[in-house]
Amino acid sequence: MQRQQTLALVLAGGRADELNVLTYYRPKASVPFGGLARVIDFALSNLMNSGIEQVAILSQYRSYSLINHIGTGAAWDMLGRNRSVSILPPFIDSEQNDWYRGSADAVYKNIDFVQYHDPSEILILSGDHIYQMDYRDVIDYHRRKDADLTVVCKKVDRKGGHRFGMAHLDEEDGELGGRVLNYQEKHASPEGEWSSLTVLCFKPDVLYQALEENQGDSTFEFGMNVIPRLLAQKKKIYGYKFGGYWGYTRTVKEFWQANMDLLGENPLIDMEKWGVRTNLDHRDVRDYQPSIIGSEAKVTNSLIYNGCHIEGEVKNSIIFPGVTVGRGSLIEDSVIFFNNLIGENCRLKKTISDVNTRYERNIEIGFLDGETEKEIAVIGWNNIVPDGVVLGRGVTVSPKLKPEKWPTVVEAGRVLRCLD
Repeated sequence: MQRQQTLALVLAGGRADELNVLTYYRPKASVPFGGLARVIDFALSNLMNSGIEQVAILSQYRSYSLINHIGTGAAWDMLGRNRSVSILPPFIDSEQNDWYRGSADAVYKNIDFVQYHDPSEILILSGDHIYQMDYRDVIDYHRRKDADLTVVCKKVDRKGGHRFGMAHLDEEDGELGGRVLNYQEKHASPEGEWSSLTVLCFKPDVLYQALEENQGDSTFEFGMNVIPRLLAQKKKIYGYKFGGYWGYTRTVKEFWQANMDLLGENPLIDMEKWGVRTNLDHRDVRDYQPSIIGSEAKVTNSLIYNGCHIEGEVKNSIIFPGVTVGRGSLIEDSVIFFNNLIGENCRLKKTISDVNTRYERNIEIGFLDGETEKEIAVIGWNNIVPDGVVLGRGVTVSPKLKPEKWPTVVEAGRVLRCLD
């Protein structure tokens, strides 16, 4: 029998359609973030800093980039006699012959893995949120209340509550937490004002029974099925109140804003203070040379990582390793992923540019206004943007757009697709 301890299961298989071209070829959890990291690094670093040593990652959608990034888990000190990280993709055997049908089904299909570890409690969390948390505080509260389930919650405006699972808590423990009286998943007019952060701490036997019962339902989600079922069964469910920064990043605008929250004199996100680690072997990041900032370059309120060559101006932007910004170019309020080459006299504003994209010369993105609700232009990976192209505010471009598909001027909010 294994030594009892907390087992963490990280849900990292989803795409997040709202992120559009950024998740065409990768799950949301492995989208680059903050100039050096990936989104999942926050959950993994929190686990490492909380001393949780047994971790499994449940992944389904285009897992390669995630598997490549996790590697052996050594970057987060998850490699050793009693420390490990396991990747659990869908599988077919004599009993299972389907994909993961939801978050709860993903855990159910790996119940033998969970039971083998014989955990004292099971911590289930999303791998695609930006935050810093010591899970030991949650586990201590869970044990102290002898809870069947503890849900980590953050207070939000009810007007936006339709996007989340929302809990109504009593005032049993004041600012620390309270008993969950009601829970509604993405309800148009939720009763509660505490949003679930998809950090769930279960008693193992309670989870096993709930997952078994869930197999008779038509949907297989923790928020939609498992939590309401446990409430109906009068199980002891508590909400642990979290007051720190939390980046949801489900939409392009939220993702862009979370990156911008790294900037300024007092940034809302401080990855160094938070103890965020990443795998520097992924994309050979550790092997880049120091960045070169040219004599005529100008950098203001920006993060620029190693391997960059800046000859133009960078304002309020996040620049990942391996990026070149040519003479006379301006990068403003933008997030530029790994290995972008931006030629001379280009202007990019409020743009997210995915990896390995080349901008030739005299290109303008984000300055041409028009009737659109979109604010952020998103350029998919492995593109070559021809000389003189003008892309309006909020334009979206598919990865690897063919040369003949590039118009000279693209109106604001328009989408350029490879198949159009």
